[in-house]
Amino acid sequence: MTTLQRYTDRRVLITGAGSGIGQATALRILDEGGTVVAADVSETGLADTEAKADGTGDRLTTVVIDVGSEESVSAGVSRAVAAMNGLDALVNAAGILRSSHFADTTLADFEHVLRINLIGTFLVTREALPALRDGTAPAVVNFSSTSANFAHPYMSAYAASKGGIQAMTHTLALEFSKAGIRFNCVQPGSISSGMTDGSGQSGQSIGPGLPADADYTLFGKIMPTLPVDGDGMFAKPDAVAAVVAMLAAPEAYFVTGTEVRIDGGTHM
Repeated sequence: MTTLQRYTDRRVLITGAGSGIGQATALRILDEGGTVVAADVSETGLADTEAKADGTGDRLTTVVIDVGSEESVSAGVSRAVAAMNGLDALVNAAGILRSSHFADTTLADFEHVLRINLIGTFLVTREALPALRDGTAPAVVNFSSTSANFAHPYMSAYAASKGGIQAMTHTLALEFSKAGIRFNCVQPGSISSGMTDGSGQSGQSIGPGLPADADYTLFGKIMPTLPVDGDGMFAKPDAVAAVVAMLAAPEAYFVTGTEVRIDGGTHM
């Protein structure tokens, strides 16, 4: 358990909280004394998050939300705000990844990635804004990716969605600056998550799924330089959760309209 207690009396909604980085963020903020609504499309994933919230479950509520559905987002965010009697911070961690040769990418797959990642972030943020306006030191943390700025082969749809999120975050940071709502991004890279291990919020196989004839020499430029546990490529989700917790905390009051890269030195 962390000794930091930056989230006492702070209310946080986290999407994609049924697995990976979203789940790690929910557990981190609960550890720091926060009241959390964990949202995910997977009931099984949310049950797993509840099971891992050892000793902090009294401050955790779970809500099933499909971030790609406007109706689901509207109903789910309303439930989340009602459960916490307000909202101080939003973390948009929900996302999916499809990988393929660009020439073989179907319109349906390309649109689906944008629908969940980019439009989902838009829908949840838009729905949460009225509550955030009334919140204390309101903050939003969105999930971009190192792929938004650096070439990741076979991931064109994912990179496009994350670049869009990053650009939108900058716009919102300026648009809502006078309202006192901060908007920032994290850019994870080489992090173990539902997307990298082939599982994810929907329980479907949505991991990298690289083409059978993928040229793995292209990945030489996106390997971390810092040592990591396990297979030497992916760090644990808590590496990102710690940064998200910092950005959404009141102590980061002078940080807005920017992104923090968390990739173990991959893109120095």
